[in-house]
Amino acid sequence: MSAEKRLLIYAPTGKDGRLLAGVLERAQMACHVCPQANDVFEEMAKGAGAVILADEALSIEFLKTIRRLLDNQPSWSDFPFLVLRQTAPDTPEMRSRYVKLGNVTLLDRPVRSVTLVSAATSALRARARQYEMREIDRRKDEFLAMLAHELRNPLAPISAASRLLSIPTLDREKIKHTSDIISRQVRHMTGLIDDLLDVSRVSRGLVRLDQGIQDAWQIVASAVEQVRPLMDARQHQLTVRDSPVSASIFGDQKRLVQIIANILNNAAKYTPVGGHIALTVDVDDANVVFTVRDDGIGMEPEVLERVFNMFAQGERSSDRTQGGLGIGLAIVKSLVHLHSGKITAHSDGLGTGSTFTLTLPRVADQHRAVENTLPEVQSASASHSILIVDDNVDAAVTLGNILEISGYDVSIEHSAKAALERVADTAPSVCLLDIGLPDMDGINLARQLRNRPNTASSLMIAITGYGQNSDRQKSLHAGFDHHLVKPVDLPQLLSILSSL
Repeated sequence: MSAEKRLLIYAPTGKDGRLLAGVLERAQMACHVCPQANDVFEEMAKGAGAVILADEALSIEFLKTIRRLLDNQPSWSDFPFLVLRQTAPDTPEMRSRYVKLGNVTLLDRPVRSVTLVSAATSALRARARQYEMREIDRRKDEFLAMLAHELRNPLAPISAASRLLSIPTLDREKIKHTSDIISRQVRHMTGLIDDLLDVSRVSRGLVRLDQGIQDAWQIVASAVEQVRPLMDARQHQLTVRDSPVSASIFGDQKRLVQIIANILNNAAKYTPVGGHIALTVDVDDANVVFTVRDDGIGMEPEVLERVFNMFAQGERSSDRTQGGLGIGLAIVKSLVHLHSGKITAHSDGLGTGSTFTLTLPRVADQHRAVENTLPEVQSASASHSILIVDDNVDAAVTLGNILEISGYDVSIEHSAKAALERVADTAPSVCLLDIGLPDMDGINLARQLRNRPNTASSLMIAITGYGQNSDRQKSLHAGFDHHLVKPVDLPQLLSILSSL
């Protein structure tokens, strides 16, 4: 049994120590009797669930030493003590000694066995929760360190690329190459942030599923298409075996693809270069079963137990060169639960590879899901004018340049006041409004623009860093037609504008 689950017993006189241990051991509790005070301090340092003391052990010297130990406890710890108290004398001096122990439970002697076992059980349960908090704190620290690392990685090439673009003699080919670098790194950072928001939304039950009947093979094909670049980059051999029987699943097409893609991504990251990954689909009357096997690094049992937990990333390997926050499987578990499915992981240990098995309910309807296609972007009409209001000058000017190249007549303001002054004389077809403006937020600005004749019928588009459902609802109630999250998805924006 772990040292952290032990009960330490210190009763300096008589046979109380052994008697107490006998009672507790019969209740299947691990005990360690400490003959001397120093033994208590040494055993506490190794880890313990609680200390049981006779009150005659609470000498001045003992309390001084124990107090030093307690004062140096980590933030998660509040060490429990059970003190067997003489019913008399009850003096202020003794009460002050109890207080110095901090987290103390007093048991009057002679104590009944059932009372002792119950108090010890409660102390051990409370201490176990403290050790769980220690583990959560450790994982959070690791997660935050990894988050900082992952966010800094794309900032380095973006910073270098921005300096490169400031060179006046840079040729067009290098400008395009540098621009591509910035775009890739921004997409990478956006993906990291989206993953974080996804975990938050899913864990709080805020994800709304756009459910319908989906074809299992189409889900697999879309997921494989997403992970193919990573598989190719790591020279993996991916084999896919579909069931000869067609099958449909009732669920959200985007989220089902995300589940399969995340499992495949996980396999790719933790399989050495040139490895083998297999995805099979099996169908029975009730379920569709997706199995992903790899010959990667595998998992030890303690890692396997928490592989789907949040803040458990980075424990399968010290090699973090593949990037990511390690929260993909936490998202998978929650999304599978929302689809009334089951996800399990298996590994025989380090170096043996891993197997993930996803089981989803099968539906009788075998009709294939209708594929969603983006509307074709039409060329802009010169008659359509766009007003951009954003206090971030760089963001506003960059977006304005792109829209001008696309054929729109663009004007830019950096405050709500300036925007209201401009629309007094002009009537823009579209208003792109940043929500976080310094003088008046975009919500109030939109309401005022809706109440002005020149802009009452303008297309209103919110641009913001907030993408929760509550934020979208605020935008809609304020009169916005669309809510776009920064960094703006340009194809989506151009698609919206093409409908004018």
